[in-house]
Amino acid sequence: MRFESKHGLFKRVARNVHNTKNVLMSLATKHQQLMAYHLDGQSVFKSDLYIDKVRAVQALLLRVVVSDDEARRVHLSQVPESVDALIDVLKEKLQLQGDFTLQFEDPDFANALCTLSNISELPHARAVLHIKWKIASQPDNSDSQSLGSISSLDTASLNSPVHTSTNPSPTTSGNLRSTSVWPSPFTIPPLSHDVELKLRKANEAYEKTKTGIDVTRDIKTVILDKITQVTFDITAYPRPHEVESIAVALISKYPCLKENDGNGYEGWLTSIRNRFSNFRAKLRVAGCSEVSINSKSKGDGDMTYTLKRAKRGEINHCPNHPNEHDDASLEEQRMLLVEESKKARVDDSLIRVKMDLTFSLRRREVVEEQPMVMVIQNRWPALFFKEQIGEEFFRITNKNLLGTFRAAVEKYTPKLLRLYRSRKASFGKDLEHILMKLDDETSNIIRHRQDAALRGLPIFLCEEPGQLFKQCLETDPDDVAVKGVAVGVLYVLEDCAVETSSPKVQNISLIVEESVVLQDIADTPTAVAYLFGLLYALNISYPKHLKYTFDTLQSVFMEMGPKCTKRVRSLKNKLAL
Repeated sequence: MRFESKHGLFKRVARNVHNTKNVLMSLATKHQQLMAYHLDGQSVFKSDLYIDKVRAVQALLLRVVVSDDEARRVHLSQVPESVDALIDVLKEKLQLQGDFTLQFEDPDFANALCTLSNISELPHARAVLHIKWKIASQPDNSDSQSLGSISSLDTASLNSPVHTSTNPSPTTSGNLRSTSVWPSPFTIPPLSHDVELKLRKANEAYEKTKTGIDVTRDIKTVILDKITQVTFDITAYPRPHEVESIAVALISKYPCLKENDGNGYEGWLTSIRNRFSNFRAKLRVAGCSEVSINSKSKGDGDMTYTLKRAKRGEINHCPNHPNEHDDASLEEQRMLLVEESKKARVDDSLIRVKMDLTFSLRRREVVEEQPMVMVIQNRWPALFFKEQIGEEFFRITNKNLLGTFRAAVEKYTPKLLRLYRSRKASFGKDLEHILMKLDDETSNIIRHRQDAALRGLPIFLCEEPGQLFKQCLETDPDDVAVKGVAVGVLYVLEDCAVETSSPKVQNISLIVEESVVLQDIADTPTAVAYLFGLLYALNISYPKHLKYTFDTLQSVFMEMGPKCTKRVRSLKNKLAL
């Protein structure tokens, strides 16, 4: 027997047993079992039966395409016995409802779709499945949002995170923005027909003579008005570099507008800034919520000014009310929403419709009045449902909370752990303790690695992890663990497990303003994602002692916001290597 063949056998066994304790004994035992099987058979060579057995217990990685904009990653420890069993597993893991059939991408036919009629047709080790809903059982919009609450460690987004939230209802979509990224390059909108003709002829003349057009007041007004209206559909407060990109795009499309001095667009840059300011002033007088909340209010002889504009990548920070609705009508809808939230079995689809409808009223209260969290809990109890935290985050940012965050955790966990191990001597015993605890784990390795990556993040950023991650015993009084905690993740441990190396976690909860607002969370990544979403939903500023940690979650994990601090940018550069 060739030595290389035997060496390959041992490598496969070591990889498949998933056991790092006494590897040599595991290899010897498996080798003896294999040789006993061969000697007991009619031939010393591997039989077809043996090959089938190996394949039957091999793990299977699936990419499940639920719909045109929904894809999920599913890891199975073994191949199901039948197609029906596979469908049942997918329904359980992805929380799907209704009847459907499965199609797979067949590598023998250039990945063309084929109906899966027998489990043996499934490609080996990895496969891409497409769910084909039966017409009578195809889920509506209310069902698809349940995917956003998946907490299984075996499911995550494969490619760029796609949001699991459906589009806003027709009654509210008119007052919400749908664009979440500033266009690069900026596209100058079409102007009025007469202005377009004048600029076209001026461009032709500029190509020959390099002489610009004499911009009249009418032409300039049309250009600035069009640019302002298009820009407001993206954001009410464009940042300086975004305004500059507009001016660059303008002279690129119409070279005849280029100025002779400087960079050629300095005058246009000033005009665009001034027009934005004037436009916001008109909107403030007209009652636009997003700009009205930033107006100066006269107090006791003094002018007070509180800046309440979007600063963390919010797209719909404080939108206007939907058409045909005012404060009174939305307050009635809020009361119906509260009544529905108190029921033992709530109607998820009704909750979502009412939350969509009352979004503008809720944001105005949260942003303008800045109430305490307990007040918000009483007025908007549905906002603290797990599904609605993700939905509210999507309404504000147009980003899927759990999908984007889980994909980022999966991407950055190996890189973060490598950074931790290379720098653990510089951060004391806290980081070393996290890594030693990770090395002692023998099961659920992926879960423990992600947990260690998130727990070590505050330490690596020179912040106090105890301010974010709290622990208590299940018999401790409620007020002991939450006292003095602004925001945090609370792990409730067993009493008998306090002195063990790996205490068993009975429950994971979230604390906001010394109150437990959410319980029964599956794991640390989900808990941190929900906590991050609540900070946006409640418009709470990042705690000063954890600002770098949350800035990392925002700028690196969620890829949101205009800029980040130097410390976070340094970490971002290290993770990009």
